[in-house]
Amino acid sequence: MRKIILTATIILGLGLSTAYSQNKPISKTKKTEKMENKQKVVSLLKAIETGASEPVGYINPNKYIQHNLGVTDGLAGFGALLQVLPPHSAKVNTVRAFQDGDFVFTHTDYNFFGPKIGFDIFRFEDGKIVEHWDNLQEKPAKPNPSGHTMIDGITEIKDLDKTEVNKNLVKNFVEDILVNGKMEKLAGYFHGDNYIQHNPNIPDQLSGLGATLESLGKQGIFLKYDKIHKVLGEGNFILIVSEGHFGKDYNAFYDLFRVENGKIAEHWDVIELIPSKDNWKNNNGKF
Repeated sequence: MRKIILTATIILGLGLSTAYSQNKPISKTKKTEKMENKQKVVSLLKAIETGASEPVGYINPNKYIQHNLGVTDGLAGFGALLQVLPPHSAKVNTVRAFQDGDFVFTHTDYNFFGPKIGFDIFRFEDGKIVEHWDNLQEKPAKPNPSGHTMIDGITEIKDLDKTEVNKNLVKNFVEDILVNGKMEKLAGYFHGDNYIQHNPNIPDQLSGLGATLESLGKQGIFLKYDKIHKVLGEGNFILIVSEGHFGKDYNAFYDLFRVENGKIAEHWDVIELIPSKDNWKNNNGKF
């Protein structure tokens, strides 16, 4: 129920910045539209915390697709869910926001019936949100073995001219290593042993990743990605959305990578269990 309420609030919040769109002139340049959609998402997510009451002005209510499987499709059922939210209890800190064409994707530190880290993806048409995906994970109480949290680290977006090259690099990495298990190619994607890791259970360095996977394997726990669904990026940051298995669990994997000088330098992720189909609240699928 808490997960459902969280996502419902996010979705209802998507239009809470109507005043922004009314007071700020809309430029038809691609650059301005890009920044505008990104700012819309950051503002509307923050409205979950601030309690802004404007209607869902940034969503197209006649063409809205929901991929959070714990929420009914469309906008109709969210009001009732929000009634159980204690007033002023939510906290939202969107640390990273990116744009790739009609998609905006964000990396957010939530406090909503407990701390969570989430990735959200929004698709826009004609300045309105028409589709939403997300992945949420409980926020650990402590940093990982190297002292990193799931949300800290570099935020600066650069190398915009290398977006497509970086997307191909990271996609190839996931396909080679996580989908096809071609571990002999692993070292070629990194600068030596240098690798900053934000997964709550894995230490820094490429050797730290290898040691963790080896240890899990000895326990009969294996990580296997089955399919990549989305590759989104802006400059040096690339988000890969995949499905697969971690041990016996069937999961959605959202992996954010930072690329530096043509190699993978940093990684954040959110892993969420995909419920069985008889527990879905809509038929749109997770991906």
